[in-house]
Amino acid sequence: MKNFLFCATLVTSIVGVSFSHVAYAQDAKAPEAKPDNEVSFNLGVISDYRYRGISQSRLQPALQGGLDYTDNVHGFYAGTWMSTIKWTKDAGGGGDLEVDLYAGKRGEITKDVSYDLGVLAYVYPANGLAKVVGFANANTTELYGQIGFGPGYIKYSHSVTNLFGFIDSKSSGYFDLGANVEMNQGYTLNLHFGSQTVKNNGTYSYKDWKIGVTKEWVGVNFSLAMIGTNANEKLYVTPSGKFTGKRSLVVSAVKTF
Repeated sequence: MKNFLFCATLVTSIVGVSFSHVAYAQDAKAPEAKPDNEVSFNLGVISDYRYRGISQSRLQPALQGGLDYTDNVHGFYAGTWMSTIKWTKDAGGGGDLEVDLYAGKRGEITKDVSYDLGVLAYVYPANGLAKVVGFANANTTELYGQIGFGPGYIKYSHSVTNLFGFIDSKSSGYFDLGANVEMNQGYTLNLHFGSQTVKNNGTYSYKDWKIGVTKEWVGVNFSLAMIGTNANEKLYVTPSGKFTGKRSLVVSAVKTF
């Protein structure tokens, strides 16, 4: 079944960095004014493409990239993101690519409280799972809403279609609680806890977590993260029987242009 996907960041013991060295906004230089409209590209590689704690790439590396447009005046944004995958073939279908299409609006409710509302479509070209017994089409659309409090956030995603190939799974939900805390020397501590509910397919519901660090170096954003889940070890497996939700250290490097 769908080994659920979210691009790694990570771990801990954290490079000798402690909370006593958190970088406060008042100590930072005033940010430069942004243009009214921005377009950026990103290209990266990851040691194991994990989404919501579950490997999408059969516990193997993946290539990823995307394009983003942002209207800085009104807070609107749109973009696309792609990754190589293996889970649709492992489930008996076809295809080796995930294409995400998204759009939304973000802004501030108060000085310290932000919001982000949008829609995200996960498209799996030639996935063919609708023809496989026990599966629905892998293509999935979710609506999401997020509230941010300083470095922390709470997010909820709600599927308006079947979820990642699960039959009769419309209205499944994913709860995401996390924080990205700026440390000294340019490090960011990444914390995440998630809970995936698969409607009418309760045995596939699970929880996942991540602890990691990220840092930009020579223009590339590097991430190291420990990721794990309590997913059913007999259901979330590769064709060879390896558990795709196992605890793992994931490393990624992403360049934005």
